[in-house]
Amino acid sequence: MDSRAMWVRIKTRRWVSSFSIVATLAVGILIGTVVSFGVKGKEGQKSSDATPLSVPSPKQLSNQFSQIAKQLGPSVVNINTESTIKTQRRRRGGQMPEDPDGGGGMDDFFNRFFGGPGGQGGPGGDNSIRERSLGSGVVVDPKGYIVTNRHVVEKADRIRVRLQDDPPGVQHDAKVIGQDQETDLAVIKIDMDRPVPSARLGNSDSMQVGDWVLAIGSPFGQVGTVTAGIVSAKGRDIVPNRQFQTFIQTDAAINPGNSGGPLVNLDGEVIGINTAILSETNAYAGVGFSLPSNTVVQVYNQLIGPDHRVARGSIGIEFNSVENPAIARVYGAGTGVTVSFVVAGSPADQAGLKAGDTINSVDGKKVAKGAELVADIASRKPGAKVQLGFLRNGKQQDTTVTVADRSKLFAARLNEDETSSDESTPKQSKFGITVRKLTPEMADRLDIQSGKGVIVQDVKGGSFAEDIGVGRGDVILEINKQPIDSEADFAKAESSLKSGQDVVFLVRPRGASRQDGTIFMAGTLP
Repeated sequence: MDSRAMWVRIKTRRWVSSFSIVATLAVGILIGTVVSFGVKGKEGQKSSDATPLSVPSPKQLSNQFSQIAKQLGPSVVNINTESTIKTQRRRRGGQMPEDPDGGGGMDDFFNRFFGGPGGQGGPGGDNSIRERSLGSGVVVDPKGYIVTNRHVVEKADRIRVRLQDDPPGVQHDAKVIGQDQETDLAVIKIDMDRPVPSARLGNSDSMQVGDWVLAIGSPFGQVGTVTAGIVSAKGRDIVPNRQFQTFIQTDAAINPGNSGGPLVNLDGEVIGINTAILSETNAYAGVGFSLPSNTVVQVYNQLIGPDHRVARGSIGIEFNSVENPAIARVYGAGTGVTVSFVVAGSPADQAGLKAGDTINSVDGKKVAKGAELVADIASRKPGAKVQLGFLRNGKQQDTTVTVADRSKLFAARLNEDETSSDESTPKQSKFGITVRKLTPEMADRLDIQSGKGVIVQDVKGGSFAEDIGVGRGDVILEINKQPIDSEADFAKAESSLKSGQDVVFLVRPRGASRQDGTIFMAGTLP
């Protein structure tokens, strides 16, 4: 007898033994008096007094979930994208740096839920591969308009949509109507000769912790999958300093492929778009996040407009997204929003605001939290003037600030050309990367003692940065000997360089520790 057969038998015996214990306990609960006296008998004993079993007629039990699934199912679509990307150049030594946590940790930081490489790829010509990925979406207009996540369709050469009632193999080509990087939402459209089943959007503010919800989508490509759970929490900030992303947390199972699909309440209304999970394995771990429908509606209505973009007001300041009483005590602020950074040349800078000032009113209306300030300013049109009250060194002061277009003010961060005349079309930077200021939390996590530098959020395929080896998660400390400590520093250095000039980045590679040191990445700007 071979070892494998032995293992199977041993395992089977253990299973039978365990099952017997469970079965005995179950019987003991049901007919305890019989068990206590024992049961006698042999195989083949007469059973003429036994009553045959039968299957009862189908009953209409609690069917609210199934009714919602039938109602919403046809409006939930499977999205298949294809894109051609350049293969990643390997760093010196032939290996890419690994994540400091052995996988998962840094990916949670950057991949933003199923944002990594898609499923199967194949040759696509000169140093490129054909990348395929799967996601979900929900039809919100019978004319074929679909809401999904931006990262599902980002950089796709071809987008195809499969409806649940489509025959096998039938898919519909879709085009991107608009996308918003700040909320990771996108609107796509398929052209049909008939109305498409569409979903109703609900008011996410009406949801309470503990309310039942369903998640519908295509996890792992399994079209039309429905999972149930509750609202676990509201107003979750899961990405540091993301000012327009607070999420509904749910324990409804969400997995790769659910991204862009709807979270639905028991009235059959979409109250969220499934966007992220918290997991060390990139699979369901009981914590998922959906972008609230109220945010979805605001973004959607602008993306389908003439400009196909979301315009938000900004004055050019940053502050801690998590309130800390120690800040208020040190700066003597009381209530309000204490400024941690002022963008050089921004409206706030021109109005005289400085780091350490605490904004406590907008046009005479009290402001206590950062979310309130952002919501107010973001809703105002660029060019509008606003009166800000603020506290500096214990003294109350006022200033007038002219609201700017956020997409232009933070052009480097948002991957848009600040001087673009066509505001509806995002432009790529000269280097082909987007960066973000290194927060204290990031510096601590990445083991960067000085806290200086900017972290690379995205690298465009075929760009100058990719050609010299820059990747997501790298920390850029210097460009041509100039320290880079903010997006403004990065933008200034980038704008000063022209085609044909040498560019040298001093970089702490992703996953490297202080002991590993820094490296140069250099090339000539095309």
